[in-house]
Amino acid sequence: QWLSDRKKRALQKKDVDIRRRIELIQDFEMPTVCTKIKVSRDGQYIMAVGTYKPRIRCYDTYQLSQKFERCLDAEVVTFEILSDDYSKIVFLQCDRFVEFHSQQGHYYRTRIPKFGRDFSYHYPSCDLYFVGASSEVFRLNLEQGRFLNSLQTDASENNVCDINPVHFLFATGTAEGKVECWDPRTRNRVGLLDCALSSVTADTEIDCLPSISALKFNGALKMAVGTSTGQVLLYDLRSNNPLIVKDHQYGLPIKSIEFQHQLDLIISADSRIIKMWNKDTGKIFTSMEPEYDINDVCLYPNSGMLMTANEAPKMNIYYMPVLGPAPRWCSFLDNLTEELEENPESTVYDDYKFVTRKDLENLGLAHLIGSTLLRAYMHGFFMDIRLYHKAKMMANPFAYEEYRREKIRQKIEETRAQRVQLKKLPKVNKELALKLIEEEGEEQQLTRKRKQKNMPSLLKDDRFKVMFENPDFQVDEQSEEFRLLNPLVSKTSEKRKKKLKLLLEQEAKEQEEEEEPEGKPSDAESSESSDDEKGWVEEVRKQRKLLRQEEKVKRQERFKEDQQTLLKPQFFEIKEGEEFRSFKDSAKKQKLMKKTLGDRLKLEEKLGTLNVSDTTVGSKQATFRLKK
Repeated sequence: QWLSDRKKRALQKKDVDIRRRIELIQDFEMPTVCTKIKVSRDGQYIMAVGTYKPRIRCYDTYQLSQKFERCLDAEVVTFEILSDDYSKIVFLQCDRFVEFHSQQGHYYRTRIPKFGRDFSYHYPSCDLYFVGASSEVFRLNLEQGRFLNSLQTDASENNVCDINPVHFLFATGTAEGKVECWDPRTRNRVGLLDCALSSVTADTEIDCLPSISALKFNGALKMAVGTSTGQVLLYDLRSNNPLIVKDHQYGLPIKSIEFQHQLDLIISADSRIIKMWNKDTGKIFTSMEPEYDINDVCLYPNSGMLMTANEAPKMNIYYMPVLGPAPRWCSFLDNLTEELEENPESTVYDDYKFVTRKDLENLGLAHLIGSTLLRAYMHGFFMDIRLYHKAKMMANPFAYEEYRREKIRQKIEETRAQRVQLKKLPKVNKELALKLIEEEGEEQQLTRKRKQKNMPSLLKDDRFKVMFENPDFQVDEQSEEFRLLNPLVSKTSEKRKKKLKLLLEQEAKEQEEEEEPEGKPSDAESSESSDDEKGWVEEVRKQRKLLRQEEKVKRQERFKEDQQTLLKPQFFEIKEGEEFRSFKDSAKKQKLMKKTLGDRLKLEEKLGTLNVSDTTVGSKQATFRLKK
């Protein structure tokens, strides 16, 4: 932007990228400002009005150039293309004149009673409805060539109007923030919406009464209304309350509303920003903030192309492949965007370097802010690349040495990564940790083949950290439960024990001197795993036999101990006043029956007829002898 025209031309000769820049339509601009832009119904012609001097320019998309230019007597407030091409155009001018143009040029000029702000064309009756600085809606019939009786509204002024393309309902937006709907057949008002009241929500801060600044129908039942305070309200004609209220958050009047049918989007624009949002949820799809103020937005039908009229000579053209395909006259844009997506390239400036304020402080060039050596851009500045290199050399003269050291360190780390790395095992449950590491390695190989995400490791999980630190959680491999649940302990555990021994030996050697360990070939492991699968049933049977034999041996040992222990005689003293009776007395039996089960079991244990012991599972085991 700060380059002169001569430098730009010189750069254009040298720079290939500048020569490759796409200019879709030649001379697509106005002398000073563009106010309105529209596309003809056949899609071949783009028409724009602007100043200064007031003029209309028509561009032929098939020729990608300007077809004609016509100058006017006064500035155009708005215009409408009545035919499919450029042959019939109506202009509403700021001096109350309505001007008609045909294919060859100016055709007729008439005047309306009040200053106009907007108008709509009713196709079935050939009526033009004009709204403006008046409570009346003026009707001009183009078939009869005369004014008809006007419609009397309750408003002091009317700002905008629109006609529904399906059932031809006429709607006008008033300065009081209301929308009045009229039936053109009976010329009676059929509905009234108070949009100013609905637009005020809990979050909005409003200084004055919102008036209607934009109006657009979509289909038979939907209508979008834009207010002067920056809200967009979406209505269903069957309801008085809006479906969605969308705030632009800038407090500026809504200039234009368009409907995008492919993705169900509403494109609303004020003078500062263009917002695209979903008409069902209100969720923002994207937004664009051009450099200059926006006057009008035009969406090219059935495509992803968007054109804007700005407070600048250049009229902007945006193409978004997400919204739809490129128009037929510039279909090459689809191929270009595909190539750009395949080969993303970062923009490189050969002559300038982009630096932030922090970079300038580090280089000691903060005092240059505001001078001609720095060009402010976004969140930083552009500066000459030669100045940047000189400042960097002075600020850090040992930068090359640091770079060299960093490169050497990276090379050393790469060579270390190629060595066989030892796995550090925890102090508790080493075999379980080794098993988990092996399984993790196998899972990683499978996930690489299937292109899936890796699952988190148990060893790194904080929830299971205590299992490998606290000795109370040590797995007892000699217990009955472990042996029955893991019948293949014999071969797999032997294999792991060997690996564990190797790892322990390697750790000990590394502490003394650095040596590279050797692993076990994978072929042997695969053959062993297949043998393990075949011997599954046999191992289960063997383990069960061993457990039975161990139980038998334990029983025999207990029996021997019981025989060796002799019961010592016990003496009891009889209390005074009581007589001795036989032990087989019924009264004593009744007393014994009244005792609890726990007391009776203790008594039986004392007599030696009952033996209670704890098992490894945590349950109780009771063995007893029947009396002869």
